[in-house]
Amino acid sequence: MNYPETKLPKVGTTIFTQMSQLAAQHNALDLSQGFPDFDGPTALLDAVGHHISSGANQYAPMAGVPALREAIAEKVSRFYGGHYCAEREITITSGATEALFAAISAVVRTGDEVIMFDPAYDSYEPAVEINGGTTVRLQLSAPHFKVDWQAVRDAITAKTRLIILNSPHNPTGTTLTQHDLDTLADMLADTDILVLSDEVYEHIVFDGEQHQSVAGHEALRERSFVVSSFGKTYHITGWKVGYCLAPAALSAELRKVHQYLTFAISTPMQLAIADYMADAPNYGFELPAFYQQKRDLFCRLMASSRFELLPTQGTYFQLVDYRAIKDVPDIEFCQWLIEHAGVVAIPISVFYQTPPDTRIVRFCFAKGEATLKAAAERLVNL
Repeated sequence: MNYPETKLPKVGTTIFTQMSQLAAQHNALDLSQGFPDFDGPTALLDAVGHHISSGANQYAPMAGVPALREAIAEKVSRFYGGHYCAEREITITSGATEALFAAISAVVRTGDEVIMFDPAYDSYEPAVEINGGTTVRLQLSAPHFKVDWQAVRDAITAKTRLIILNSPHNPTGTTLTQHDLDTLADMLADTDILVLSDEVYEHIVFDGEQHQSVAGHEALRERSFVVSSFGKTYHITGWKVGYCLAPAALSAELRKVHQYLTFAISTPMQLAIADYMADAPNYGFELPAFYQQKRDLFCRLMASSRFELLPTQGTYFQLVDYRAIKDVPDIEFCQWLIEHAGVVAIPISVFYQTPPDTRIVRFCFAKGEATLKAAAERLVNL
C-alpha cells in the first residue's frame, strides 16, 4: 500500500521528547521543558474537586463557560485597558497551542505569507504550512534579540497575511516595548495584515517593567488575535486551558475551527479558574516577584560558573552561552551536559529555520529551590 506523502516533512520527534528520554536514562536534573515542578494554588486545585462533586461534568459551551469569559474580560480591562465582549470576542481553548493553531487555520490560506521571528516557538510554522502558507522567518540577534522593524517592513509583500509576535519571548526571555507596538501599528495602518500575539508569559515580566499587551493597544487590537494560557500563570500546564481574544469577526472565524478541533474544554476546570480569578484578582500582579526571585537565585548560583548568562526580561527561561566550556554545536553540548553533569538543557538551534553559529542553550528556572541549587552546583563544577 502507498501511503500519502507527509504534509509536514520537516516535523519529527521534538527535541523536548528526546531530551526527556535522555534525562530519564541518566537520572538527570531536568531544566529543559517549560513547566513547573510544583503545584498551583491550593484553593484553585480544591475548586476543581468542588465542581466535579457538584455535578459540573458535562460539556461546556463551545466558546467557554460564561463565568470564565467574563472573568477574562474583567482582567484584560483592569490590566491593559482593553475591552472585549465576553460573549463574542473571548474563546476558551485547549491550551494556547490550540488557540494558535485555530487562529492560523482561520485566516491563512494557500499562498499566504506569515512573518515570524527566529528563534520561534516550534508550533507556529507547522500550523502555517499545514494550511498552505509559507513562513518568512526574520532572525533576532543575540544577546538582546530585539526586533529589527526595518527588516519587518522590507519583508512585507502583497502576500503577507499575518505577523506572529511572542512577548515575553520563548526561548530568549525578551519583551516588546510600547514603542515596538506603536512602530508595528504605524507600519500596518494602511494594510489588511493581521497579527497573532502569543502572550502566554504575560504575567512573568521582571525588574519593575510592565507587559505591553496587544490587547491594550487600540490600533493593533482591531486586527489581532491575542493568545494566553492559565497553565503558565497558575502553574497548571497539565490542565491545558488557554484562551484567545479577538474582534468579533475574527473570533467567529476562529470558533469555526475550534469547534471541530476540541469543541469544548473541561467544565470543572473552567469553573474552578473562574472562581479563583474572582477570589484572587491580584494574582497576576504578584507573579513577577515570585519568578524574579527564582531567576535571581539561579543567576547568583551560576555567577561563578564558566557560563555567560544572557539578559532575561521575562518568561521563566535563562539563556546561557557555553563556549568557554566546550566549543561544539548546541545539540551535541546538551547531550554531553546530560552525560557529564546530569543536567538537561534545550539547544536553541531547534527554534530556528537556519540556526546562527552561536553556542547558546536554554535552562528553565520554574523549579523548586532545591532543584535549582542542585543543578547549579553541578553546572558550576564544569
